[in-house]
Amino acid sequence: MRILNLLKIAWRAIKLNKMRTFLTMLGIIIGVASVIAMLAVGEGSTQSIKTQISSMGSNMITIRPGAGMQGGVRTDPGEMQSLKLEDYESLRDQATLLTAISPQVSGSGQVISGANNWPSSIYGVTPEYLDIRVLELAEGSMFTSAEVKSAAKVAVIGQTIVENIFPDGESPIGKMIRFNKIPFKVIGVLEPKGENTFGQDQDDIILAPYTAVQKRILAIDYLQSIVASAVNEEQAPDAVEEVSAILRENHQITNPQEDDFNVFSMEELITALSSTSEILTVLLVAIAGISLLIGGIGIMNIMYVSVKERTREIGLRMAVGGKGADILIQFLIEAILISITGGILGVLLGISATLIIQNVFNWPTIVTLYSVIISFAVCAITGIFFGWYPARKAAALDPIVALRYE
Repeated sequence: MRILNLLKIAWRAIKLNKMRTFLTMLGIIIGVASVIAMLAVGEGSTQSIKTQISSMGSNMITIRPGAGMQGGVRTDPGEMQSLKLEDYESLRDQATLLTAISPQVSGSGQVISGANNWPSSIYGVTPEYLDIRVLELAEGSMFTSAEVKSAAKVAVIGQTIVENIFPDGESPIGKMIRFNKIPFKVIGVLEPKGENTFGQDQDDIILAPYTAVQKRILAIDYLQSIVASAVNEEQAPDAVEEVSAILRENHQITNPQEDDFNVFSMEELITALSSTSEILTVLLVAIAGISLLIGGIGIMNIMYVSVKERTREIGLRMAVGGKGADILIQFLIEAILISITGGILGVLLGISATLIIQNVFNWPTIVTLYSVIISFAVCAITGIFFGWYPARKAAALDPIVALRYE
């Protein structure tokens, strides 16, 4: 019952100075709203990165030639030709943790149909490339293994190519296109995928048998890269080790430091990008947390003022039998009420700000329960921490001195 009376007294004291109380809450409100909004943006960005990379093939493994970079410059340009067809065949036949594998060679140039042309890239691959990159056909069909062996001049194109070289809306299936003067017959069109995490248009693509691209466009006998799909995401690291071991045996390498190839999985890319996003989120939340600190200092200042203004009241209550503990709890309750009320308003403002960011700026956001709980916990701690000292000072007043206070 005593606590209930103290709550009523504290609430009346707060209501007597509405504007001052609101201004005191403002730091808490802004701080809590900032923390919730920043965590929502950070969580949304991290999830968006994971989703977009997963759409490219979350268990995809990429093998590239070269021993890595030293000082930003590769030590031997010849190492860029270290991947051969034999490496692809060994991985295809020996790897147990890969479900699909495809060589990859690519070149840039102009794709032409009639009077229409468009700058694009052509990728030489095998039919398994669709599964590895999680691509689907909108119409037509993918080229076959037989067409890969015969280096057939057939192609599957993306929606961006369709829109720019077949602008009349006609179906491109069966039509001829030219890429750097080499004719290709269109046999399939890919489903649209949009831009990836790096802003690259995934629909601006032409797929053809790697043998045709090697011989007719690039005139090379080595592979620029090999892409594969691990059994699942959890086994991707083991698949990377297995691929590395097979390639070392092929290239007669005993020391891993001398590898003339690089193998990495999408999991590594997801981890790296997510770590960067999380670091930025922590920095943003730390900056937003400064507002909470300022809000706490504001509570301490206003409680000091309140103690000064009500010194005679405190003295009177103590003179008629009020205990120091009651005075302490009363002022502490006032500080906590200010902090908690500011926290509630801050949560509402933070969620509203998150919705505005999502709908106006089209940024991915996710409001998590833990961000609200943390904000509320911080509010309660702020109220207790910054309200304790002024409340303790009020409880320690001498009732006789307090009654004489002008």
